[in-house]
Amino acid sequence: MQQQWPSRLWIVRHGESAGNVARDAAMRAGAARIDIETRDVDVPLSALGERQADAVGRWFAALPEAERPDTLLVSPYTRAQQTAARIRGAGGLVRGAPESIVDERLREKEFGVLDRLTSTGIRELYPDEAERRGALGKFYYRPPAGESWCDVILRLRSALHTMSLHHGGGRVLIVGHQVVVLCLRYLIETLTEAEILAIDAEGDVANCSVTEYRFDAAEGIDGRPRLERYNFVAPLEDAGAPVTTAPDANPGAAR
Repeated sequence: MQQQWPSRLWIVRHGESAGNVARDAAMRAGAARIDIETRDVDVPLSALGERQADAVGRWFAALPEAERPDTLLVSPYTRAQQTAARIRGAGGLVRGAPESIVDERLREKEFGVLDRLTSTGIRELYPDEAERRGALGKFYYRPPAGESWCDVILRLRSALHTMSLHHGGGRVLIVGHQVVVLCLRYLIETLTEAEILAIDAEGDVANCSVTEYRFDAAEGIDGRPRLERYNFVAPLEDAGAPVTTAPDANPGAAR
């Protein structure tokens, strides 16, 4: 039977985006809305985000050729696409690696009517939703026209199944979003709601941070990957690229 898990799996959150910058400005000003007109899927990296993506790309490039990613799976969102392209451009993949595989199941969590609102804006404009979310908790709460964490997990289960069919035994790099990183941890490590929310409460997933798993074939094909690194930002620090952790231009309290 074919090995189902990649031998190595890296999950990288995209670099700082223009949405991150706009959200920070809105929070500092106590504003209800985040001042950005671009459709969320089209929000690009900031200049700092480009530096971060270059830095993590050089970190991958410094690995021996036989240890670099040979497959790149990417969210369709512009900020993730740009991050992936800069990692590749810095030599972060094996030579001759195929083109990136864009998978819509790796997209950002959808926030529905709460999109572009700060936590202040949610309380002011949708007090009933703020109360409902408080009662249900962020794992199960689904904003109108949006998704819960469980909805994201459902599509990621499918994405992992596809990965096992086509990339078992390979070295796979996923470039996605904060909630995607956390929900993949939930699935890969078979965590509970309480366990993944405790990890989330420790702090945001940093832009261009690396989460890494290694699969030990000695444990048999039914084994699970072992977490090697989480929220690893040394590639940025070593390159002098500031570390940023702001959620995307969506409600920080409802991510």
